[in-house]
Amino acid sequence: MAFIGSPRLGWLLIFLFCVSCGHAFIDDLYCGAENCYDILGVTRDSTKAEISRAYRKLAKKWHPDMHRKKEDKEGATEMFQKVATAYEILRDDEQRTDYDYMLDNPDEYYSHYYRYYRTRVSPKVDVRLVIVISITVISIIQYLGALNNYNTAISYLCREPKYRTRAMDIAKNEGLINNSKKKKRTMTKEEVKQEEEQLIRKIVEDKMDIRGGYSRPKYTDVLWVQLVLLPYYVVHYVCWWLRWVWLFTIRRQEYGEEEKCYIIRKNMKLSTLQWDAVEEHEKADYLAQELWKKEHFQEWKENKEEEMKVKMAESARYKSYRRYLKKGGPGQMTFGPE
Repeated sequence: MAFIGSPRLGWLLIFLFCVSCGHAFIDDLYCGAENCYDILGVTRDSTKAEISRAYRKLAKKWHPDMHRKKEDKEGATEMFQKVATAYEILRDDEQRTDYDYMLDNPDEYYSHYYRYYRTRVSPKVDVRLVIVISITVISIIQYLGALNNYNTAISYLCREPKYRTRAMDIAKNEGLINNSKKKKRTMTKEEVKQEEEQLIRKIVEDKMDIRGGYSRPKYTDVLWVQLVLLPYYVVHYVCWWLRWVWLFTIRRQEYGEEEKCYIIRKNMKLSTLQWDAVEEHEKADYLAQELWKKEHFQEWKENKEEEMKVKMAESARYKSYRRYLKKGGPGQMTFGPE
């Protein structure tokens, strides 16, 4: 107990107290070694209106333009900057809260640095708003891209002689073409051609079944709708998977046509859009060859690879490419005579 009264311990306690008090103000943060409230002449209980009035009063007093002498102007400039800094901190609710926290918790040194720079470095715009705008922009671009692909496919079919002739035959059979000579006389050649093109395009859009990446865009394919429907898709997939396990793993039932097509698509590593683009007669051929069975699919794949090699070997362009490589094309090194 005698040690408690030691002078050394007393000096140590005084030193620690001074250090902890000194930590209440940090030179690099907020108003530095001074108190923001004291600079503006207000208290922690002051309202925003009171802080604003104090700032306007001091800003007018210490504005550099109010002083003529060089020394006075320099001192006023320094004081004006202090007043402006204090006001900037105390008028913002978030910064004022962080500053009050620093005053009440001077020992949390590194925490104050984090709070101070978090307010200045973090974006002022709400992150949720950024996410919403980004998803909206992506959805619009996604839909417009799909619409452009669809229009490209329709334009190609309208120019293709085979489909163009078929569309004209359908128009004649259905009486869509107006053969009235009187009407044609009142129309220019350009108007007649334009009307014909519109008719052909409409028939192609109505009659042609375009699949895959060039199909007619649907609003359900855009990102916004996909995200909204995500819970439904998850539940649907879980139910489908449980049904698959129950029927074909536990009960050992035979696959139906839908299940066989699904396994074939997975074996071929095709997406849903790519599989939809496959012609029906090709799908029927895959089913006839029982490609859902692994051994049959492997045999079919090897045969396709062999056919591709034969076609490549017989291709004049491929032969020319091989001759080009033999003569020293890219990837080969040749040496001339020394």
